[in-house]
This record gives sequence, C-alpha cells and structure tokens, in this order.
Amino acid sequence: MNGMAGQQPPSVQPVSPVRAAESLRVELERHGIVADVHDGYGLAVVSIWTGLTVWSDGLVFWWRTGSWDARRRRPVYAYHDVRDLERTARRVAFRFTQLRKEGPPSGLIGKHAS
Repeated sequence: MNGMAGQQPPSVQPVSPVRAAESLRVELERHGIVADVHDGYGLAVVSIWTGLTVWSDGLVFWWRTGSWDARRRRPVYAYHDVRDLERTARRVAFRFTQLRKEGPPSGLIGKHAS
C-alpha cells in the first residue's frame, strides 16, 4: 500500500497576481514580445496584442486560444500554472505569432497608437 494514501497533496500557495504577471512580462521580453501589466480586483492582466491578454489570479495564467466551443457557446481558454513561466511564455508567444499572422490590429486601434 502506498504510504501517501489518504494524504492530501501539499497546497500551492498563490503569489501576488501582479508579481506573477510581471514575471511573465519579463519572460515574454526574452521572446521579443513587449507587454504591459495592469492590476485590480485581485487579478492582474498582461496586455500583449489585440485579442491576447493573459490573466492571473496568482495561481494560474489563462488566455483565449482563438477557438470557440459551440456546445457551450463561449471561447476556449488555455491555462497554465504560474510556477512554469518558461512554458507559459512559449505558449503565449505561439498564440501571439498566430494573431500577428492574421493581420494588424484594427484601423481604430492603429490610429490611436500613432
């Protein structure tokens, strides 16, 4: 019999959502991606590109994948543990590349950015 039977796994202690988001922002810079971090209401968001924002509650990151769940009638989200910044950044960078291939931001956003 396993000596761990009946024992609960150790709980994961959340980090500050802003600290997690800022760490992801720094990791994304290593991929050549510039982002901003914003916080409020116990969450933080890394704003990267039109249609790509990564949220964090201090335990996980989540972002829209671009897919649609027709059965549930809602977007599909990707999730990743905040303790694995490198892999999260690679996944977000992959999504960023997909969005960039789809084209530039809308004209309205482009006009305000200049």
